[in-house]
Amino acid sequence: MRYISKAATRAGLLIIVAGFLSACSPAGSGPNRTQVLSGAVENGGNAHIIHVNNHVTRATAVATGYGFSNDFRNVGTLGADQIRAGDMLGLSIWENVDQGVLTSAGARSSALTQVQVDSDGYVFVPYAGRLLAAGKTPDQFRDLVTQRLGAQTPDPQVTVQRVAGDGATVSVMGRVGGQGVYPIERPTRTLSTMLARAGGVIVEPDVATVTVKRGADSGKIWLEDLYGSPDNDIVLQAGDLIVVDEDVRSFIALGAVGGQTRVPLGNKVISALEAVAMVGGLDSELADPAGVFILRNEPQAVAGRVLGKPITGSQRFVYLLDLTRPNGLFLARNFGIRDDDIVYVTNAAQWQRPLGALIGAASTISSLSD
Repeated sequence: MRYISKAATRAGLLIIVAGFLSACSPAGSGPNRTQVLSGAVENGGNAHIIHVNNHVTRATAVATGYGFSNDFRNVGTLGADQIRAGDMLGLSIWENVDQGVLTSAGARSSALTQVQVDSDGYVFVPYAGRLLAAGKTPDQFRDLVTQRLGAQTPDPQVTVQRVAGDGATVSVMGRVGGQGVYPIERPTRTLSTMLARAGGVIVEPDVATVTVKRGADSGKIWLEDLYGSPDNDIVLQAGDLIVVDEDVRSFIALGAVGGQTRVPLGNKVISALEAVAMVGGLDSELADPAGVFILRNEPQAVAGRVLGKPITGSQRFVYLLDLTRPNGLFLARNFGIRDDDIVYVTNAAQWQRPLGALIGAASTISSLSD
């Protein structure tokens, strides 16, 4: 066997070490765990760096605040038969004489099929005059027309039908089967029945939201909460705007994970553990499992709870999850991810990754020198 001197062995080791150190250059790989921690306010940085524990998971557990106010919930049922300005009415009038005031010779009835209630709530009926219809039911308006025509023709018989017009309608928009303007009728007086009338929701139920706008007020709920709680199935009012949309909340995944991208949350609440899984998990070759960071701006109330002291204004927080600890995975499962969070997984220490290869190479040279 060819003899290799100890000096040559040392030189070879130096060359290998230099090569590995060069290959492990951190340029472009992002800050490692130590570098992130150095940005804490205690070190002159501008972020509160917090190690996640049970207190932190509880203090940061803030669910998305959707729901209808009492102003929406306490409105009484809209009378589906009540006549309103803008409605279309159909009137039929029978007279007990051969030559009536509204009928021609040989005809005993006359039909007024498209009579619109004007903006003041009135309708003009020949020989009866301008009559107030808004606020009355079809039966009440029929009695009024009968009374007025009774002075012109003996014992008239009148029927009144309310044809759905634009007097009591709602607009349904967004991710539904059929967008449009729909009348409030007996079968469609509540939010759920009106959505069904519009063809139902065409997005996945677990990411669908429903917003109702009423004048200057608005309320928003998850679709699942609409069907899960009868209190959310509010009574509709004329002029309501219903908008069905897909939840657009998301988080950003960066660093040593399976995919660096913006990711839709896809549910009301997901955990940090789920967030990492959604992007393919930790990179087995690069990731530092002790350096999983969640970056966000916390509102004043949450910041105060986390720090245990009064805080003024929103604060920049960086939460650290160490998955190598015995309870690390449990904490990651309980820590909730919110809209616009950044989930950043740091690289492992650069010298650790090639350590096995380095030791193997050194052993080979050592054996050759023996």
